[in-house]
Amino acid sequence: MTVLPAPDADAQAHSAELANAIRHEIRAAGGSIAFSRFMELCLYAPGLGYYSAGATKFGGAGDFVTAPELGHLFAECIGEAIAPVLAELDDGQVLEIGGGTGAFAADLLRHLQSLDRLPTRYCVLEPSAQLRQRQRAYLQEVLPADVFARVEWLDRPFEQPWNGIVFANEVLDALPTTRFAIAEEEVWEDHVALDKHDAFTVIGRPADALITAGVRHVERALDHPFAEDYRSELLPQLPYWVQAVIGPMKRGALLFIDYGYARSEYYQPQRSEGTLRAFRRHHVVEDVLAWPGLQDITASVDFTALAEAGTGAGFDLAGYCSQASFLVGNGIDHRFAAAEAHAVDEVARLRLSQQVKRLTLPEEMGERFQVMGFSRDVEFGHAFLIGDLTYRL
Repeated sequence: MTVLPAPDADAQAHSAELANAIRHEIRAAGGSIAFSRFMELCLYAPGLGYYSAGATKFGGAGDFVTAPELGHLFAECIGEAIAPVLAELDDGQVLEIGGGTGAFAADLLRHLQSLDRLPTRYCVLEPSAQLRQRQRAYLQEVLPADVFARVEWLDRPFEQPWNGIVFANEVLDALPTTRFAIAEEEVWEDHVALDKHDAFTVIGRPADALITAGVRHVERALDHPFAEDYRSELLPQLPYWVQAVIGPMKRGALLFIDYGYARSEYYQPQRSEGTLRAFRRHHVVEDVLAWPGLQDITASVDFTALAEAGTGAGFDLAGYCSQASFLVGNGIDHRFAAAEAHAVDEVARLRLSQQVKRLTLPEEMGERFQVMGFSRDVEFGHAFLIGDLTYRL
């Protein structure tokens, strides 16, 4: 296992400030808080959380690389997938959940402009004030003024009736997750408490009715109970989160991309410690309690639960496949050929080739990442023609 160097003094001071705030909340709560609340504070505490503070998260200088940071081909394929939906909507808008560096929005909007399918508004729901500023500066620099004028940042999802598309890439994995365990056939929930040295430690508490019902629902779907000491994750709030980001949408589509599994694969007996992990400097960190605010905490997505949440919100399941299948079905080979033809030199061509490999090879993002789409009174067109995995759900 790689041993990462300790963060620098400023980062340690930042983490200590957040850790002290979490300790205060633990004491105020009577000695422990749910792990989901700990994760929420670590990632989203105002000004201090991993996604709320200003440190670099994305790309080679950060902690992980997302598909849009690799180049423009990913966003162009998304554009090919959603263009038919926008064509059906005279007033179609796009809501991107979490804007990253702004690279995705820039590449997508440029491609939609080339297809004459620009949305009337492109809205970014971004919790980090620092990231908003970076996104705004970048998009204002690289987009034509008339296209940039369509971009805006929101504090909350749409509150008025609307038509359009919700897009979220690597968002669901960062939702604060419940950790559950089975002990003496009962459901317990992981809480975070303080040990005698004032360090964070995990303890068990009897799960409430909502979490217990969620675990029993999974057991019924799997047609067997979880084994003693089995531990994993659950997102009981997922249906409510999906409803919230949709808002009062009348017609449109939802598109989610993330790493995860169908339920039967997610809760395999051998995956008895779940999927929870942390990332720092492109390395997996086993201790998810360490360095609050300085590392990403994440869990894989149960795509069966997502399918239930989307259809429960009144949408049709439009498709489910691997990222590789989705990108191939939406023309990554044609996009690559067109870009290669205009590449300025061999180095540029090599970068394009590497981009395609990272996005599509099974050992890279191609199979680990899954794509799920939903629709309401619109058609996705050819978006999910290749590699259907709905039979796994």
